Amino acid sequence: MAFPGTIQVSTPDFANLARVPEELVADGGNRAPAIEVSGVPDEAVELALICHDPDAPLPFGYTHWTVYGIAPDAARIQAGDGREGVTSTGETGYYGPQPPAGHGDHHYFFWVYALRRRVEGEPTRERFLADYADDIIEQNRVVGVFSR
Repeated sequence: MAFPGTIQVSTPDFANLARVPEELVADGGNRAPAIEVSGVPDEAVELALICHDPDAPLPFGYTHWTVYGIAPDAARIQAGDGREGVTSTGETGYYGPQPPAGHGDHHYFFWVYALRRRVEGEPTRERFLADYADDIIEQNRVVGVFSR
């Protein structure tokens, strides 16, 4: 996989490594954050977004959001942009943080991938990484923290 390079990822909804606001968590408003992107390499043909919690007590962590087919010139990614794929719930769309009570801080990585080829379908996070790892030009992320 590629290093961050020039691609920058942020959100107006929280600072990097700051607490995820209640309106974005599953028990709150379950609203997907807006993800802002800049510095996408010219050779990118598509962006993909994956929100993943590696701290979840599951073998592969927990995937909260997958979005494919995002235009490489998109400055902001929001719910409904691109093709939303399945989460660890088995359903499509955004599913906000909901860590087990008392489990401590969980980190929510909102990864944006700049790709040299288009993603077909709506693969799971694991399938995407297996099938498209060699096609990632650059990647970067913003991370939110949440606990209950």
